[in-house]
Amino acid sequence: MKIGVDLGGTKVKAGVEKNGSIVQQNTIMLQQKDSLSATLGQLINLIRPLTHYSVKSIGIGVPSVVDTKRGIVYNVANIPSWEKVALKDILEEEFNLPVFVNNDVNCFTLGEHLYGVAQNFDSVVGMTIGTGLGSGIIIDNQLYTGSNCGAGEIGLLPYRDHDFEYYAGSNFFEVMHGISAVEASREALSGNQVAIGLWEEFGLHVGAAIKAVLYIYDPEAIVLGGSIAKAYSLFKGSMFKSLDDFAYPESLKRLKIFQSQNDDIALLGAAELVSQDTKSHFIDALHQPVNAPK
Repeated sequence: MKIGVDLGGTKVKAGVEKNGSIVQQNTIMLQQKDSLSATLGQLINLIRPLTHYSVKSIGIGVPSVVDTKRGIVYNVANIPSWEKVALKDILEEEFNLPVFVNNDVNCFTLGEHLYGVAQNFDSVVGMTIGTGLGSGIIIDNQLYTGSNCGAGEIGLLPYRDHDFEYYAGSNFFEVMHGISAVEASREALSGNQVAIGLWEEFGLHVGAAIKAVLYIYDPEAIVLGGSIAKAYSLFKGSMFKSLDDFAYPESLKRLKIFQSQNDDIALLGAAELVSQDTKSHFIDALHQPVNAPK
């Protein structure tokens, strides 16, 4: 058994993974986010009861750039006190267990690849649509993070007068149209034509982001998650319509796009960071120079 943690800007979830399922879970709302000691204390108190199980490791996904080798997180989104935190060292000293740290969307994507809707695919891109637009990448069954854990930031690519994240995240609703995605969903489901039109426009922007993913990574499957993706049925049609001008129609025919189905998938992915770390060390060993015999 392993512990997986999904640290968000306002809410933190932690659970015990056993045989591909979360068997015990705790959740808290972060308080005193301007205090590093206070937030670390809340995180530790959330995890501690779960260590009473026979767990072998802790994996944690964080909304930030991560030094995955040293387990240091930088400038965590919506937690101002977390500018540079040696999270791995802190938690390993506290719990005497190996700790693995990665970006939260990477954990989501890894979870979908190992236990979710993308289990049968070797190359996968996970996209979380919520406050922003995050992405994670699986290439040849291996989580790919880039040199600085910054690979896959599709949302930050320039698009129109801003970036993809501005048009394919919560800003589209709240900043551009003065309505929350939750309210826009409620209005559209009640038959409000203006709200239905908003979701159709939103789908065109999501489709444009997907085209960027296809041109860059050409994955077998894309998985959409995050809070706004729960309204997938409202923007699915226009999203697919926007793919009509994709340059490689034969590739598009083979592409699979899924909506995430498991609310615990990021916890499962975080718990499995230990397996990715083992693979990375094995691959590094294969590439070490071998001294020629004398």
